[in-house]
Amino acid sequence: MIDSQGRIWGKISILDLGAALVIILVIIGIFVFPGTSGTTINQTTEPVAVDILVRGLVLKDPEALKNQAAKKLEIIVRNQPYGGVKLEKIQERLRTVSVPQPDGTVKALPDPRPEVALIKDIMVTITGKAQILNSEVILGNQKMKIGTVVELEAAKYNFKGTIVDIRIE
Repeated sequence: MIDSQGRIWGKISILDLGAALVIILVIIGIFVFPGTSGTTINQTTEPVAVDILVRGLVLKDPEALKNQAAKKLEIIVRNQPYGGVKLEKIQERLRTVSVPQPDGTVKALPDPRPEVALIKDIMVTITGKAQILNSEVILGNQKMKIGTVVELEAAKYNFKGTIVDIRIE
């Protein structure tokens, strides 16, 4: 049935037959079983609010950021830029140090060191439209999760922070 040159009945090569079989299986796989690519119908776009904690931002005037509130900015998630979010609110967090007390307790008091006067911790709240898919928030083709590091960029600033809360409005 197979001769010394690897041909079936002396006419068809086994390698050619194998290659033709692979091509036919690939074509069947593409057209008969196309997979689940593409968008699904149950995607919805809803307004979301995302709280981002920025720690250790060196900043001379915190009011400069507060004046930028309600302006459009760009959010960058995993090096993928996405515009169309709005800066809603900026809250400055008090930097504290742990101070032991004479009775053995510990109190958190404002940090008195002059070298940390320019270092700020801030909480930034941004809002925008995001896709909701299977209870996951997708902003700019990136899943938004608590703990994700994001970068905020506008005309006067660029800094990184960590997502601490996501709310579907």
